[in-house]
Amino acid sequence: MNRAAALPTFRDRLLRVIERTGLGRGAFARKIGLDRSTLSQLLAPRNDRLPRAETLAAISAGCRVSVDWLLGLTQREEVGAELIEAMLKIERDAHSPVDARLLRWYDEAAGYKVRTVPMSFPDFLKTEEVIHFEYGASLSVAPEQTVEKAQARLAYLRRPDTDMEACAALQALTSFARGEGQWAGLRVALRRAQLDQMIALCEELYPGYRLFLYDLRRTYSVPFTVFGPLRTAIYLGNSYLVLNGIEHIRMMSRQFDELVRAAIVQPHEIAAFLKRLRKET
Repeated sequence: MNRAAALPTFRDRLLRVIERTGLGRGAFARKIGLDRSTLSQLLAPRNDRLPRAETLAAISAGCRVSVDWLLGLTQREEVGAELIEAMLKIERDAHSPVDARLLRWYDEAAGYKVRTVPMSFPDFLKTEEVIHFEYGASLSVAPEQTVEKAQARLAYLRRPDTDMEACAALQALTSFARGEGQWAGLRVALRRAQLDQMIALCEELYPGYRLFLYDLRRTYSVPFTVFGPLRTAIYLGNSYLVLNGIEHIRMMSRQFDELVRAAIVQPHEIAAFLKRLRKET
């Protein structure tokens, strides 16, 4: 550790901790079990020594901040179980992969690259008729709300600062075009209209929005979204597993990179691929 770099950071963060307590320096020293003279020495601009390990431990325990944060080794103040809780959370009652929380996370990630793997293909590319067909049988999701939220995401994607990549399974689109699986019973005319809208939007939004298609026979992924360096949200069906730790975010970014490398249809080929599906529908 670079002591010269750590000392100013330690003094600044210790002063912030003291200020937050609302205590004077003497009262603060008593609170954490230090002599006032020791505290004064730690805060002195000319001090060139970091505190002893037991002093750091006393400050950490008394103020519930991590030693690594005090020394400038991390930007997270939390300690122990609180740090784990801050890095990993379960967001419940997510009956749809698109809800108000997801939209808020998109807004917070404005200016960052967002990378997402949808359940089938992105809701914001779907027509209202397709959304009503997909969510119409759900007891917990109102199709009208899903339409509204999909439109909000489309408006987000039309912003000039948007940078989004998506990976979807090629089989999801071919099954849709053929009216198979979950799409069985959806009229041909509606499927064709959906493909027409998807073609138009993929051409309009490119290159700010880039869609890759991978082959389910070669690889697989759960639905998840990486919101820049801020968080990753993994959709579990009725809840989100939200990861805020830097290493967790990097891990899921690497997972997305693997899907991109495995893609058999690239973003500039999407419109042509969809037009072929449209002819076969």
